[in-house]
Amino acid sequence: MIDDLELAPLAIAGIARLVWRYRSELAPLIVAASVLLNGVILRRWFPEWWSTVLISAIGMAAALVVWGRWANLPRPIERGYAAFTTAFAGTWLTLAAYLGPFTPPLPAVLGIGSLVLAVPWWAHRRRRARVRVERTLAAWPDIAQAVGLAGSRIQSAMVDLWGYRVRLKLGRGQTVEDVVNAVPRLESALGTTRGGVRVQPVASKQANRADLRVIETDPHADAIAWPGPSITSITQPAKLGLFEDGAPVRVPLLRRHGLFAGMSGAGKSGGVNVLLGDLTACPDVILWAVDLKRGMELLPWVSCIDRLATTPQEAEALLADAVVILDGRADDLTRRGERVWEPSPDRPALIIVIDEYAELASEAPRAITYADSIARRGRAPAVNLIAATQRPSKDAMGKSAVRSQMDVRLCFRVREPRDGDLVLGQGMVKAGWHPHKLDAPGKFLISSPEHDVPRRARTYLLDDEGVQATADRHAEHRPPLDQVSAQALLRAAEMPVMPSQSTVRPSPRHARDSAAREAEETLTATLRQAPSDGVSIGDLIRATGMRRTWVYQRLQELGHARQVEQVTRGRWRALPEIHDP
Repeated sequence: MIDDLELAPLAIAGIARLVWRYRSELAPLIVAASVLLNGVILRRWFPEWWSTVLISAIGMAAALVVWGRWANLPRPIERGYAAFTTAFAGTWLTLAAYLGPFTPPLPAVLGIGSLVLAVPWWAHRRRRARVRVERTLAAWPDIAQAVGLAGSRIQSAMVDLWGYRVRLKLGRGQTVEDVVNAVPRLESALGTTRGGVRVQPVASKQANRADLRVIETDPHADAIAWPGPSITSITQPAKLGLFEDGAPVRVPLLRRHGLFAGMSGAGKSGGVNVLLGDLTACPDVILWAVDLKRGMELLPWVSCIDRLATTPQEAEALLADAVVILDGRADDLTRRGERVWEPSPDRPALIIVIDEYAELASEAPRAITYADSIARRGRAPAVNLIAATQRPSKDAMGKSAVRSQMDVRLCFRVREPRDGDLVLGQGMVKAGWHPHKLDAPGKFLISSPEHDVPRRARTYLLDDEGVQATADRHAEHRPPLDQVSAQALLRAAEMPVMPSQSTVRPSPRHARDSAAREAEETLTATLRQAPSDGVSIGDLIRATGMRRTWVYQRLQELGHARQVEQVTRGRWRALPEIHDP
């Protein structure tokens, strides 16, 4: 008898611990018992409240449907489940208050309904994940001891769709770098996959705090379809992709130089396409481009690019003209008493996209001098560079000023950790930026004034068909070069040629006149051979090799002379008069 009395508290304590440990699994049964008890109370003392209970249940169910997302129910199916469960419990309590809780068939309805509604609760992935996280984190003191972070403790934890994150308060003398160095051991202790743990400082910059994120389901396992342009002006921050928590990767590009870097096949060109998809939608941006792969990468955008260089000589001339525009705009700002060039459709920003910058450094070394000048002086006049390269070493980037002036850096997968420091800056890999661990094309890390902590992201997928459709759609809304820039180029073209250069090449004016005559002949021939539905602006640009603005101007002149007509939007053909001599 005495032994039984001594064992009773132990048994009760053990049962209580089990109930507490499995409280999440037992929640449906606990709720059913609570509903039954409330039904007994209502019938015994407040039977006249049945109408109030019914109205309250209906109101709560409606509130869950409308505002359930604020109660940690982000998905519509979750809000629907919560609303239906509330309505079921409220209806049963109403009948229990009016008829009595044990009036058949109310007990059977409560029992069967509770079991049916418990199945979605037991199967819910996020609930099971939350329980698993709670049990894992309950063992944190032992885990911290094993990974070398003894003395640290968890301040908060939150479960999301792809895993969970915790806020760590580090022990005395511990820093975020210590947690970064312990990541492999944390992956083992927490039972995650390799690369499944992320560590970053907290937003408050406290040295003894760290955010630890565990990825159980990779949100970037599949490509993310491009939703379309995210901006209509260069003054707005462009959306280049999504972070792992679903937040958009937004970054301002006005008066900033950018660098896209990563090994072959890492998705660098896809990132450039997404950027061009946004920039071509802006009527206050002029696009020039350099593609020394003979246009293989950027030619699909030619209908939206005002000037495209595909040879070293063309690249050198393009960047030289960009410096001329830069100086012309700087002079104009001085005359106006202004400090920066504010982009508008009449005074657009000039952005120069250079694909495979390393080729430019090796094949057109004189062009690097112009690029260096643009990198150092181009911000105020809104003349900016976007460079893409596989490995931005000192040799590949030419003069160091270009790389050091890159405010926005997107680093896709690189082969070695030291390549990450080349792209993002010295010491970044040690601080937790690990682009060599990115495991799929399109995944990247971004470093910019707005993004100073390592967060993995994935760019959108814009395939070849999407590029062509986007370029055709945006081609008609591209702005002309502003008068200040055009006049600066005209003055530069009219400058006399030095005698030492006259035997080497013809004057710029003569070369341009000759090229224009050939382009006009090609344009006329292409229009004559056009099919019944006409040819697109992109086809005419590729055929003539001239800028988009020149093609539009010639089409307008021919249209006024009734020699050409616009068949459909953006497609042109010759009128019969052209065919007749």
